[in-house]
Amino acid sequence: MSTTRSPFWPAHLATRQAPPATHLFRHAEAAAARHPDKPFILFYDTPVSFARFQHEAEHVAGFLQQRCGVKAGDRVLLDMQNSPQWMIAYYGILRANAVVVPVNPMNMTDELAHYIEDSGASTVIVAQDLYPRIAPLVGGAGGLAHVVVATYGDYVAQPSAVALPDFVAAPRHVDGPGVIHWSDVLAEQLKPGELTAGPDDICVMPYTSGTTGKPKGCVHTHRSVMCTAAGFVDWFDDPADAIHLAVLPLFHVTGMQGGLNGPLVRGSTVVVLPRWDRDAAGRAIGRNRVSVWQSISTMMVDFLSNPNLHEYDLSSLRSMRGGGAAMPDAIARKLKESVGLDYVEGYGMSETIAATHINPPAHPKPQCLGIPVFDVDARIVDPVTFQPVPQGEVGEIIVHAPQLMQGYWRNPEATRQTFVEIDGKRFLRTGDLGRIDADGYFFMADRLKRMINASGYKVWPAEVETMMYRHPAIKEVCVIGTRSVHRGETVKAFVVLDPAYPDGVTPDDVVAWARDHMASYKVPRIVEFVESLPKSGSGKIMWRELQEREETAAQGDAVA
Repeated sequence: MSTTRSPFWPAHLATRQAPPATHLFRHAEAAAARHPDKPFILFYDTPVSFARFQHEAEHVAGFLQQRCGVKAGDRVLLDMQNSPQWMIAYYGILRANAVVVPVNPMNMTDELAHYIEDSGASTVIVAQDLYPRIAPLVGGAGGLAHVVVATYGDYVAQPSAVALPDFVAAPRHVDGPGVIHWSDVLAEQLKPGELTAGPDDICVMPYTSGTTGKPKGCVHTHRSVMCTAAGFVDWFDDPADAIHLAVLPLFHVTGMQGGLNGPLVRGSTVVVLPRWDRDAAGRAIGRNRVSVWQSISTMMVDFLSNPNLHEYDLSSLRSMRGGGAAMPDAIARKLKESVGLDYVEGYGMSETIAATHINPPAHPKPQCLGIPVFDVDARIVDPVTFQPVPQGEVGEIIVHAPQLMQGYWRNPEATRQTFVEIDGKRFLRTGDLGRIDADGYFFMADRLKRMINASGYKVWPAEVETMMYRHPAIKEVCVIGTRSVHRGETVKAFVVLDPAYPDGVTPDDVVAWARDHMASYKVPRIVEFVESLPKSGSGKIMWRELQEREETAAQGDAVA
């Protein structure tokens, strides 16, 4: 187990943390009071001050309450690329005493329908480039009654040295049933009612998937969100004058905490890019003197392979960190040679609203999850008996911490299966296998549960299979992960075709269909037609056998 302080614990930190027990919006108020004119957001060279951020979030809250009927505890869907509107909407929803339901902007209509139905959201704040996927869900059986549509270009008030993507430069053009333009929301300048939610009320509900194939909402309170938001900036001792680059998706807990909530708590500035673009990132770092960049390893691989890298001034960088997948040694060395910095890795999940483990900045280890952070009791146990395993041996990582979710939204059975009580404490079963070294550092060994890590995105085969069974030509399907030079892992589907299907269908047809029905990172890049799938005596598809076959074939190809 890990209940003692590591000898490499950061020298400037106490082992216990006492984040303010308050509503998250109080930090927006405090930052605006301390630094009213300081830029909180820089979006293609256009600043949004802390004072403007607070005021616009309050106007959004007032509109949600008075025009959309949003009440305390209601869930509001948030569907955008990284943008000032995403950040303002997040805090506007919170100021309305409501709950943020952030969704991946790559989600398609069928996927969004589940989030809306499961969360019970009747209001969505969406960007105009994503509105066509929301439109079929407005009114009737779709459940959506109010749709606020934002135009990214409204927050680009001056020419930018960083080229604008087409979807950012696009003028306002969306109209439809129930559509309310973001600019009209702000123009009404409606004042919200009293802030009644407190630290133990629900704050945000990011969705994660699992072996059931249905995404589940992770219920987080303001208190649990504060633990990792404050923990990020404290762990790295980020100063108030730090300039953060937010290019990780804000809907994801790591981007949300490292690119929004943490900097707001500290009163720092955030340079926002809507999606990954290695040249835009390079220009933004140099032009804005970015000092803190949180990323994932696949971003670093792409960034450091850029033939134009020498053109960018990276001298302002002081901290490079991230997680999602282990950083390859060769890339870590290239980063060190390029900017003189170590890539500091961490470990967490949606259920823990980001990190439970981070490497000490002064003593990071490569391809390492790090050490347990403030107030985290992390252990390596036998996944069957839950008894501790000896130091250095592999077992399941379990964590007890103040940042744990309350449970899965309206899913008591999944919640029961995910938690276990040991020594009177409630531990989260991560489903990841790991080990601890002699210095108290945690390392990932394998995955206990079935999951594919594609470019840092977690893909759950059962969810992809559930979607693929909607294809009329598919009789049976089994999804596994396979090696990919560019993505680390990619998604492969073994498909048994329905002989009764009248029209011919090719693997490319199935891939094209999948692109129209699910987020791009979930789409099987490889589809293989087979006569049958291996099954157990009880009739269950033996996915592990297919996975092992694929790994054996990949090893053979590598040797050849």
